[in-house]
Amino acid sequence: MGVDRAGPTVAIIPARNEAEAIGIVVRETLAMRSTAACPLIDRIIVVNNRSTDETSAVAAMAGAEVVNEDRLGYGAACWAGMQHLGDASTIVFIDGDASVPLEQTEKLLDAIGSGADMAIGVRVSGRRDGMSPAQRFGNGLATAMIKLMWGVPVRDLGPFRAVRAEALLSMKMQDRAYGWTVEMQIKAIELGLRVQEIEVGVRPRIGRSKISGTLRGVIGAGIGIITTILKLRLRSKECDR
Repeated sequence: MGVDRAGPTVAIIPARNEAEAIGIVVRETLAMRSTAACPLIDRIIVVNNRSTDETSAVAAMAGAEVVNEDRLGYGAACWAGMQHLGDASTIVFIDGDASVPLEQTEKLLDAIGSGADMAIGVRVSGRRDGMSPAQRFGNGLATAMIKLMWGVPVRDLGPFRAVRAEALLSMKMQDRAYGWTVEMQIKAIELGLRVQEIEVGVRPRIGRSKISGTLRGVIGAGIGIITTILKLRLRSKECDR
């Protein structure tokens, strides 16, 4: 089917100290072609989130546009990338650690081309070699909370996702830290957007994770995600009054 080509498809890749992996990710993204031999991604924006290594230089050498964002946080990096979308019609969010087999991108874009507003890569059971036990627990808790509070089953908060630019802008994203992905999914539910979950695999990341690789990262991510869920639920209840 292929993605709607009303405008370019842009990949946003947040990256902090990913010099080992980012060149691989950018080159793999550039090399992706559809069945019609057309590029799947028209532009690649790597957001260098205050790296202390050569992430920025490696990404630029590999062929990406590099945007620098000094405010630390996954959401801050994604937001910074969004400020450079131009006339993009579709955005693909990709991690910079090479944990995503990028040949699966076409499945997400096919879902958008078939009418979905957002397609989320769901890391299915048996393919989670790249996820730590803490990540699996936190992911399960968060998705259970969403189902309980909004009545909609959600299988994963996977950061690998494609979304129509118009839909994403309508969400008026606020989180600038760990709650970015869960905020996007909850707001998509509240706005009645068409969300499709696509099963994808995961491979071991290159380098040490800033989240699962440290106790501070695990706790910070968990608190950030749960706090975001509770804030959005409270806001939703206030709007219903």
